[in-house]
Amino acid sequence: MTIELVRLLKHMAWANQLTIKHLLTLPLEALKAYATNPEWSVAEITHHIVDSADSYAYRISGSHPELSGDSIQGIEKIADLEVLAKQAAAIDSALLQSVKLDDEQLELMNHSGNLVKRWRSTILSQSIHHATEHRAQIAGALEAKGFKPVNLDDLDLWSYEIKNG
Repeated sequence: MTIELVRLLKHMAWANQLTIKHLLTLPLEALKAYATNPEWSVAEITHHIVDSADSYAYRISGSHPELSGDSIQGIEKIADLEVLAKQAAAIDSALLQSVKLDDEQLELMNHSGNLVKRWRSTILSQSIHHATEHRAQIAGALEAKGFKPVNLDDLDLWSYEIKNG
């Protein structure tokens, strides 16, 4: 059997949902927590994870995942997290579906306006790495400001495998 990214994408979706679920248990002030840069608050980082995943899905497939309701432009209240969780699920599902596409090298414009070539598999791998990196930043920001952090050990691949086979 060939090793694929399916398990990693399923883990990412699971960990993203558990992170948002944890944030739903915290007071609104926790969303303003940051570690070193006040512009990168827990709210901003959480929104960034989902918004970036949408961009990765678009780059891979050429279309944005279909989302129910209006896209969240920022997290201002705890209830926004519930909407974001639904959008994250739809976007993470679209990323999972992209494993069925051929691994082609795509030409894309980067943030600097330069044309770059990226393999679909590279973009998909980056989406996984990106979410993991930012979940760690969320944990650090919460802990830095005295809020109960996301327990990253509960979100690792070992935990995912134990709970999901």
